[in-house]
Amino acid sequence: MKTIDLPVRGMDCASCAAHVRDALEGVEGVESADVLVAAEKAIVTYDEARADLARLADAVAAAGYSVPADALPGSDGAAGLAARQAGAQAFGRGALGVTGLAFGAVLLVVVAGEWLGLFEAATHRIPFAVGVVIVALVGWPAFVGVVRAALRRRVISHTLMMVGVLAALVVGQWVTAAVVAFFMRVGDFVEGFTLGKGRRALRDLAALAPATARVERGGRAEEVPVAEVRAGDVVVVRPGERIPVDGVVVDGGASIEQAAITGEAMPVDAGPGTEVFAATIVRGGALRVRTRRVGSDATFGRILRMVEDAEANRGRVQSFADRFSGWYLPVVGGIALLTFLIRRDPLATAAVLVVACSCAFAIATPVAMLATIGAAARRGLLIKGGAAIEALARADVILVDKTGTFTIGRPGVHDVISLDGSGPDEVLRLAASAERDSEHPLAAAIRGEASRRGIALESPLEFRSLEGSGVVATVAGAAVVVGSARALGLDTLPPEAAHLAEEGATTAFVSRGGELVGVIGLRDEVRPEVPAAVAALREMGFDSIELLTGDNEAAAAPVARALGISFRAGLLPEDKIQVVEAHRAKGRTVVMIGDGVNDAPALARADVGIAMGAAGSDLALEVAHVALMRDDWSLVPDAFRTARRTMRVVKGNFGLTGIYNVVGLALAAVGILPPILAAAAQSVPDLGILGNSARLLRSR
Repeated sequence: MKTIDLPVRGMDCASCAAHVRDALEGVEGVESADVLVAAEKAIVTYDEARADLARLADAVAAAGYSVPADALPGSDGAAGLAARQAGAQAFGRGALGVTGLAFGAVLLVVVAGEWLGLFEAATHRIPFAVGVVIVALVGWPAFVGVVRAALRRRVISHTLMMVGVLAALVVGQWVTAAVVAFFMRVGDFVEGFTLGKGRRALRDLAALAPATARVERGGRAEEVPVAEVRAGDVVVVRPGERIPVDGVVVDGGASIEQAAITGEAMPVDAGPGTEVFAATIVRGGALRVRTRRVGSDATFGRILRMVEDAEANRGRVQSFADRFSGWYLPVVGGIALLTFLIRRDPLATAAVLVVACSCAFAIATPVAMLATIGAAARRGLLIKGGAAIEALARADVILVDKTGTFTIGRPGVHDVISLDGSGPDEVLRLAASAERDSEHPLAAAIRGEASRRGIALESPLEFRSLEGSGVVATVAGAAVVVGSARALGLDTLPPEAAHLAEEGATTAFVSRGGELVGVIGLRDEVRPEVPAAVAALREMGFDSIELLTGDNEAAAAPVARALGISFRAGLLPEDKIQVVEAHRAKGRTVVMIGDGVNDAPALARADVGIAMGAAGSDLALEVAHVALMRDDWSLVPDAFRTARRTMRVVKGNFGLTGIYNVVGLALAAVGILPPILAAAAQSVPDLGILGNSARLLRSR
């Protein structure tokens, strides 16, 4: 069996993915096919003896989509033509979509005027044939999707609306048909826009990994593509560069920013024997790294693949409207058939279909969702669609990353201890003066604390870095060293320093003239609004809130203890996914909250991923289902309250529409409600839904 990534063009919705998957799995020799709309590809496992790329491409084409010509063997001369054809098709789809939406906007104005009795004469002047053309322009892409689904015996939410369109046209109500088609088109447009953002996020993530590596070969460093690096090769990484492989340091020393992998804000000191990861950044030194894993096998490559796979594996949250349509459409068809068989009256039969397929069922959910999304956005809460709202409303497990999520994400000075009696300010003055020219994040925190206390600094002389473990400089004629215990040659730690380490603080020792004068404790700070937000979540009924972090246990325990929650430390991205899946396997609805690239797979795999906004990575913001556009934890309980309130309104909308349509079906079936009045009566539940949903526009 062979597994390949097959690029597929033309997909813009979940139904598209289902069509492509069915087409590929129908090819003899194909064992499985996972179709990822956001990544624009299908992961196909097949038997090379019975299937080949050409047959797979033909199956995709038969489903109405395309495989780029350059993905097929022997297609060099066809690549340009294929690109031009794809461009023409894209332009055609775009022009058709813009035209349809423009007509739809005009139609909304016409229908609003009809409700008020202002445009009745104008609508009658438009010939019916022209109306049919307008309906076709507005709803054509959605109509094609319904036909494809029907050919594969699938019922989707658009199927119910398509029946309404046809029924309205049969009785001459083209305006009603056009409005139904317009709502079908709006939903497709929003979904396509969201998928486009997700595709760009995947490209941006892939760009973080270096394309080349400097490999030692034949006694010199040679720059080669990363794909040519093999396990065992020694790679040279200079200051400011990203490490291109997973491996172990064999020579050199530096500080490494590992936030892309572990989420840890504090740089890690690396020396011989230290394990390092691809896509992390070297600061303050150079390294020679022996390669262990490269490319898709490296930790960063696995993160990229997990983000892509999460689309197929996280479980599609089917909307209430889709589930409702699955049984409602056959019921309506049965009532219409019985009406025709019993009364032999085609007009009564058409009236049943028209009144049952009111736009109210189509807008019962989206109008409430749009009202919620708009109101939430004004408060700095970006919710990416109705599926996220539905899942938030039923969530019962909350998993939270530490660094940059619960905490601010940057080190701050918490303790300054004098060991020689000179006083904390003197210790801080020496350290900040020695670190005055350092770019290290800990140095910036020490200088910031000295500035906050109003301490005047000296200009250091003979400043030099100690290869990631500290700095040494001459301050006021004395040699000052600031750094780790290793930098100062300490075999045993003073009791004060040991206490700081037990509390999860990073310690920076300060010596003057070879004598230890003090120690500075630095740690990441918990956001001030987090305790109140966690308390609010508990009041809402959440009894399972857990901290997940790549930090060590000493750093995680104080944060979890202060908030009264459980924690798991030392986790890599795949470990976080395992925690998510373990909860989901128990039937629980999981919300993951994070901010970094390392959180992205878990954010995508959870039922709902929430990303911190201002400090969050672009990838986390894109793959998450909810984004906090300012770093304010009070928005987290607000998101859950908003979702629960919205789902109450949605259920009310469906209840209102259901009762109205039951009455309408009964009146139409016995001939009391003719087709024209049935079409006109559709506006009544619409107005009720709009009024009920408008309550969501008011913030609470």
